[in-house]
Amino acid sequence: MFDGLYFEFPKIAFVIFFFIACETLCKMRLPSIYFPHASQFLKSSVSTSKTLFFLKWLGIVMMILSLMSPVKDEAYELEPKHGHEIALILDASQSMEARGFDVNNPAKTRFDVVKEIVKDFINKRENDNIGLVVFGAYSFIASPLTYDTHILSRIVSQLQVAMAGQYTALYEALAQGVNLLKMSEAKSKVAILLTDGYSTEGVDKIPLDVALDMAKKEGVKVYPIGIGMPNEYNRAVLMKIAKETGGVAFGASSANELEAVYKKIDSLEKSEIKNESFTYLKYYYVYPLFIALLSLMLYIYLRNKRGVN
Repeated sequence: MFDGLYFEFPKIAFVIFFFIACETLCKMRLPSIYFPHASQFLKSSVSTSKTLFFLKWLGIVMMILSLMSPVKDEAYELEPKHGHEIALILDASQSMEARGFDVNNPAKTRFDVVKEIVKDFINKRENDNIGLVVFGAYSFIASPLTYDTHILSRIVSQLQVAMAGQYTALYEALAQGVNLLKMSEAKSKVAILLTDGYSTEGVDKIPLDVALDMAKKEGVKVYPIGIGMPNEYNRAVLMKIAKETGGVAFGASSANELEAVYKKIDSLEKSEIKNESFTYLKYYYVYPLFIALLSLMLYIYLRNKRGVN
C-alpha cells in the first residue's frame, strides 16, 4: 500500500522544531503565580502523564504529516483495441422524412430506419473508435470519437430530421467527417457517408474537390451510401468519392438493402489502435489527519477528566 508513497510538501516537516522549541521554552507559569504551592500537585497531574504526553505528540506529528500531503502515483492503462476509427456521417435533411423506405413498416421515415440500422451497426463494433457527424444545410459533430457504444447509440436515438436545416451540404459534411478523424493516429480511418439527395447549390460552402483532397491527405477511406431510388441521389458523385478515396459506393432502395450494406461494411479490415496510459495522484492525508484528530480529542477528554484547567 505504501510503496511509492511520497510527500508533496516535505519541507513542512520542519514545523516540528517549532513545537519542540515551544514545549521546551514556553512552559506555562500561570499556576505558580496564582497558586504558589501548585508545584506539589503538578507532580501527579496530567502534564506528567506519559499517556497524555504520547497523545499530544502523536496528534502533532500526525497533523504535520497530513499537512505534508502524502500522495502516491497510481498508473493505469486503457486496454489496446483492434479496430477502425470511423466517422459516421448522417444526412438529416428534410428529405429524410420521406416514408415507405421500410416495406414492413411503411409509416417509418427514412431517418427512423437509418437510426435503427446505424445503432445496430454501432453496437456490433465494440472495438472501434466511432464519431458522429450530422448534416443538413450545415454540418456539426454530434459526438467525438468514442469507444462508448452505449452513449453513441443514445445520441443517435435523439437525432431529429432537419435539426441541421432542410437542405443538403453534402461536401461540407464530408470535410467535417475528415476533420473528425484528422487527429487520429490509427492506420485505418473510415468515413461512412449516408445521404438521400444531391448537394444543394449555394448551401454547400466547400467544393467537392476540396473535400476529396482533405480526405486523401488524411488517408480517410470513404464509403458513400445513397438511399432511396437511384434518381434521388447523385450516384456519380458518390462513386467518384469512393473511387478517389479507396472506398466502395453503395445504393439502398429499402431498409433491407441498407442493412445489408452496413453488414458489408462491418467486414472491414482491422487495425491496432494504441493503448493509452494515464497517471493520477491518490492522496493519503486523510489517514494521518484522522489519527491526529482522534488523539487530540482523546487528549482533551482525559486531561479534562483529571481536573486540569
